[in-house]
Amino acid sequence: KSNSADAFPLIHFSHTSLCFQVYCRVRPLGQDDKECCIEVISSSTIQLHAPEGFKTNRNGEYKETQYSFKKVFGVSISQTDLFEHVAKPLVDDLISGKNGLLFTYGVTGSGKTFTMTGSPGEGGLLPRSLYMIFNSISPYQAKRYVFKTDDKNGMEVQSEVEALLERQRRDHVSIPKTPSSRQKLDPEIADMIKTEDAYQTEGVDEDSSYCVFVSYVEIYNNYIYDLLEETQDDVIKPKAPQSRSLREDQNHNMYVAGCMEVEVKSAEEAFQVFWRGQKKRKVANTRLNRESSRSHSVFIIKLAQAPLDAEGDNVLQDKNQVTVSQLCLVDLAGSERTGRTGAEGTRVREAGNINQSLLTLRTCIEILRENQMCGTSKMVPYRDSKITHLFKNYFDGEGKVRMVVCVNPNADDYEETLLVMRFAEMTQEVEVARPVERPICGFTPGRRHRNQAFKEELTRKLVERGGPIDTDFHVLTNLVQSLPPLPSSEVTDPHDDITLPRLIEALENRQRIRQTIVDEYNRKADMIRSMIQHIDSNMVSTENILQEQNVKLLEKDQLIQSGKMEIERLEKKIKTQEYKIDVLQKTTKNYEDDKRSMQQELETREQRLHRELSEKRRMEQRMQGMVTDTQHKWEKECDRRVNAMQLTMQNKLWVKDEKLKQLKAIVTESKTPGRPDPPPQEGPPKRSASPSPLPTSTPVRPLHRRSRSAGGEKWVDHKPASNLDLGTVLQPLIPNAIHVSTPSEKTLAKCDRYVLTHQEVASDGEIETKLIKGDVMKTRGGGQSVQFTDIETLKQALTNAPGRKRRSSEGAPATGNQNDGAWTDVETRVS
Repeated sequence: KSNSADAFPLIHFSHTSLCFQVYCRVRPLGQDDKECCIEVISSSTIQLHAPEGFKTNRNGEYKETQYSFKKVFGVSISQTDLFEHVAKPLVDDLISGKNGLLFTYGVTGSGKTFTMTGSPGEGGLLPRSLYMIFNSISPYQAKRYVFKTDDKNGMEVQSEVEALLERQRRDHVSIPKTPSSRQKLDPEIADMIKTEDAYQTEGVDEDSSYCVFVSYVEIYNNYIYDLLEETQDDVIKPKAPQSRSLREDQNHNMYVAGCMEVEVKSAEEAFQVFWRGQKKRKVANTRLNRESSRSHSVFIIKLAQAPLDAEGDNVLQDKNQVTVSQLCLVDLAGSERTGRTGAEGTRVREAGNINQSLLTLRTCIEILRENQMCGTSKMVPYRDSKITHLFKNYFDGEGKVRMVVCVNPNADDYEETLLVMRFAEMTQEVEVARPVERPICGFTPGRRHRNQAFKEELTRKLVERGGPIDTDFHVLTNLVQSLPPLPSSEVTDPHDDITLPRLIEALENRQRIRQTIVDEYNRKADMIRSMIQHIDSNMVSTENILQEQNVKLLEKDQLIQSGKMEIERLEKKIKTQEYKIDVLQKTTKNYEDDKRSMQQELETREQRLHRELSEKRRMEQRMQGMVTDTQHKWEKECDRRVNAMQLTMQNKLWVKDEKLKQLKAIVTESKTPGRPDPPPQEGPPKRSASPSPLPTSTPVRPLHRRSRSAGGEKWVDHKPASNLDLGTVLQPLIPNAIHVSTPSEKTLAKCDRYVLTHQEVASDGEIETKLIKGDVMKTRGGGQSVQFTDIETLKQALTNAPGRKRRSSEGAPATGNQNDGAWTDVETRVS
C-alpha cells in the first residue's frame, strides 16, 4: 500500500439555494363522492371549479381558478414516478453531504400519509428513500459503533477496537437492542417495496465510510414526543411520555434534545424502527377520516460520512473531517373544520393546535416572501410553533425544501382546498441563497481500491508459497468477541464455595484464550514480517516511479489550483456582471413601462385633441352658417323696418306740420283781433306731395307740460344740462359694478357676473334696450368665458298725460280728426 500522499485539510465552498419547490398530487375520487371540483389541465396546472350551490362572484358566474406547480401528479400516477421526481434528488443531495426537507401538506383525508408511508406493495416516499440510501452506500458502510452521536447534535469517530468494546458493553448491559436486518420483519411492512424498484445514487465517494442514524418524533398539541423512546409497559399505572425540548448546537442548528438516534445497517432495519414508532403515533377516528393523524410526525435520516486514512483501511480519526447531512420527512396533520369532522372535547383542542401550527407556518412563509420581494427585514416568528422552530435552519437556507400538496377532488373540500392552493402558490415564490461549508480531505483518491488490490495480491502470494490462505486480518477481533463473559463475582455468604471457583475457572479460560491470541498474533506477525522483507525489494523501484509521478502530480496540482483560483475569480466577476445585468434589466423594464404608459397617454391626448379640433371645426362651420343666415335675415328685417319707419315718420312730420300751421294761425288770430276768421276748410288738409326729410342728427329736447299764464297763453322751454341724443336710454345704477365701454381679460377676471346693453329701434319706432346677462367662468387654458343666462328687455313707452284742450276756432267743423287739428297734445318722453 502506498502512503506517499500527505493528508492536508481543504475547505470547499459551495452554494446551495433554498428554493421552495411545490408539487401537487390529486387523489382519486371516493366511491361515495359524487361531484368533482378539480381538473388537471396540464402537467403543471390544475383548475378548480366551484361546486353547485357555492357562492358566486359579483357577476353572478362561477369563478374558475387555475394554479401552477413544479409538477402535477394525477390520479393515475404511481408511487415510483412520484419518488423519482420529488424525493430522489433529495436523497442524492443527502449522500453528497447536503440537507433536505420534504413535507406533505393538505386537508384531512387528502392522502398525505399514503404519499409519505404508502401501503403494502406500494411503498411511499419514506421507504423508497431508505432503500435508495442503503442500495448506494451498502458496500462502504462502517462497522457498528464506529460513528457515535453525542448529546449536542454532534458526531464522534471511534477506532475499531473502541467500537468492539462499545458493542460488548451494550451486549452485557440492559440497553434496548435495535432490530436487526436478519430478524423477521413485521408482516404489515414485509412487502412494502420491491427490490427491483430500488434506485442507486451515482458518484458515491468510495474513499469514505458511511453510517446512518434515524430518529422519529411527533409534535402533538405543540409538544415534542420521542416515538422511539423505550417505556416499560405498566397496565395498572402507565407512565405518561415525556416531552422533549428544542436546543441549538454550536453551528446554530436546531435539534431535539434527548431524542433517541438509532444506528441502522439496512433499509429493512430502518423501516422496522420507523414502524415501531408509527404504532405510537396519535391517530383518531373522525367523520372524514377513519385514521386521522392528530400530530405532525418528523422522521429524520442522519447520514455521517468520513474519509478513510491514507492506507485506505480505517476511518480517519479526525472529528473535523466528519460530514453530517440529514433528510427530514414530515407528515403534517391535515387542517380541518370541527363542524365537518364532528370533533368534540379533546379532538377540538387537537384540531385547534393543528390549525394554529399550520397558520404559523403560513405566516412564516408570507414574511419570508415579503422580505425577499420587498427588501424588508421583518422578524420571522419561528418560535410561535414547534414545527417552524425545528426547521428554522431550512427556512433560512440550510438545505432544499420541497412540499407535496395533496388535494381531494371532492366538492365538499372545495373551500379548504382553495386555501391550500393559495398557500402553495405563495410558497413557490420564496427563495433564499446561502453558502455551505463542506470539508474535503486531501488524500489521494482510490485508497480503498488499492487496499483491496493489495489484499488480493497478498492472498495470491500466500497461495503460491503454500502459506495459510486465511488472510482475514480481523481474527483478533473475532477472538476478542469470543471471550466468555465474566460470571457474577458478588459473594453473599462466607461459606460460598461456588462463586470463587467459577470465577477462577472463567479467568483461567480467558487466560488460555489470551495466550492463544498472542501466539496467533506472533505467528502471523513473523509471517508478515518475512513477506514484507521480500516485498520491500520489489517496492524500491516502484517507490522511485511513484516519486517521479508525485512530482508531476504536484506540478499538475499547482496548475489545477491556479486554474481553480482563476475560475473562482471569473465566477465572482460573472456574478457581479449578472447582478449588474439584472439591475439594468429591471431599470430598462421600468423605463419601458413608463415609456409605454406615456405613449398611451400621448396617443389618448392626441386622439382627444383631434376630436376637439374636429368638433371645433364643425362648430365653427355651424356657427358661421347660423351667423350668415341670421345676418341675411336681419338685413332684410332692418331694411323692412327702416322703410316702414321712414314712412311712419314722414306721416308724423306731415301731421305736425299741419298742427303747427293751425297753431300759427291761432296765434296770429289772437294777436290781430279785428281780423276776420279764415274761411272754413272743406275736408282734411292735404298732405304735401314731397314730405319733409326725417332729421337724423338733430338732438331732441324733452317736452314738458305747458302752463297757462295770467293775462294770456305762453311757451317756456326748459333745457336740461345736457342734450340727449337719439336712441339714448338712461340705465338704472348697478351697485358694485365697473362701468366700461370695452371689457378686457383683467376686468373679466375680477368679476363674476356680466351684463351687455344692446339698443335698437323697434318696429313701432321706439327705442328698445336689451340687457343680456351672464356668468363669468374660467376655462382649462387659464382664460375666461361668458355663459349667457338671461335677457332683460327695456322698452320706451309714451304716456298720454291729461292736457288742457281748446278749440282752434268756433267755426271749425266737428268732422275729421279732432286730435290732429283741434286739440294740442302735451307729449312727454319718459326714459
